[in-house]
Amino acid sequence: MMSDLGLNPSNNGEVIRIPMPMLTEETRKEMVKQARADAEHGKVSVRNARRDANSTLKELLKEKDINEDEERYGEEEIQKLTDRYIAEIEKQLKAKEEDLMAV
Repeated sequence: MMSDLGLNPSNNGEVIRIPMPMLTEETRKEMVKQARADAEHGKVSVRNARRDANSTLKELLKEKDINEDEERYGEEEIQKLTDRYIAEIEKQLKAKEEDLMAV
């Protein structure tokens, strides 16, 4: 009750029941909006990981631990992984939107 979710639990002595109200179109749209925001946060996190990995490659090149070809190959692989995970986030978002908007 204190969570401010609009739910009212009831207790019959043995079981606590929390009736869940039907989702309205407005509630569904709010949930889709939240899902999009979470997906965007996930994509930003993936991009930040890419930036950090590329920075590490540049430091390794600067310290001469790797050569330019290895750096370029590493950047290409990092970009492939970034694209793969961003596409997965988009796929999951699309599935969640369809699920939320289904009546």
